[in-house]
Amino acid sequence: MKLRGKWTLVWVAAVLVAGALAQFRGGRRGPPEFTRGNVPEWQLPSGFEGDAFTFARVKYTSSMDRSSYAWWTDYPDADVNLSWRLHQLTALRVHPEGRVIELTDPNLPSYPFLFMSGVPAIILSDAEVRALRRQLLSGGFLLVDDFWGEVPWNHFNREVLKRVFPEREAVELPLDHPIFRGVFTLREKPQIPNVYHATRYQGTGITWETEDGKTPHYRGISDDSGRLMVLVCHNTDLGDGWEEEATNPDYFAEFSEPKAYPLAINIILYVMTH
Repeated sequence: MKLRGKWTLVWVAAVLVAGALAQFRGGRRGPPEFTRGNVPEWQLPSGFEGDAFTFARVKYTSSMDRSSYAWWTDYPDADVNLSWRLHQLTALRVHPEGRVIELTDPNLPSYPFLFMSGVPAIILSDAEVRALRRQLLSGGFLLVDDFWGEVPWNHFNREVLKRVFPEREAVELPLDHPIFRGVFTLREKPQIPNVYHATRYQGTGITWETEDGKTPHYRGISDDSGRLMVLVCHNTDLGDGWEEEATNPDYFAEFSEPKAYPLAINIILYVMTH
């Protein structure tokens, strides 16, 4: 899937700053059952059914079967809210429901943008590792989000990154990388806590969820031509910024509106056009 033209974003920075965006649901916990809540529905234009951006969440196994350690972390609210914002604020044709997909699904090549969340206890089979490597080397992209601290990082790096790409290293991206400046300019690498942590520590300046997670990291793996294949967002929780935008107006104003959504738009527009 390719965008029809480069940097086709509808420039809505003024709207974002003015806080004119409607806020939708968030804060639910429970089994990963898909519902839209009160997020508006839309239809893809005729002819775009097979040529639309689809937010595709990877379904994986983990050693701990609970939220924040499972594939359904922040699902489905994060997926639906972000898809709506992309539809609302950009010129992208966006699938209204997204997709949950396993790495061994034969239709995986149809989804060039993949998302993993809550990965501290992820387990991948050899077949899944091979499928992910093939997908990424063939032009796909993987965004990883929402895990904190060194032990979870070491687990993910060892059990996923080094198995998929034993010959490559994840490298910290500089602040002048286009994901931070491509459409919206972020003056620092954002650290986004979950909404309950943010509410508890509001006004203290504490945005980290663990003592060894004070520094947000954005590490990338590129192919031989320099194309970004993997972006790992560590010590931050972009997904909560999307999922919980309606839970607390202060959280929306501090994290969702100026950080989580602009960064997501930057990432998606960049990887889908490079």
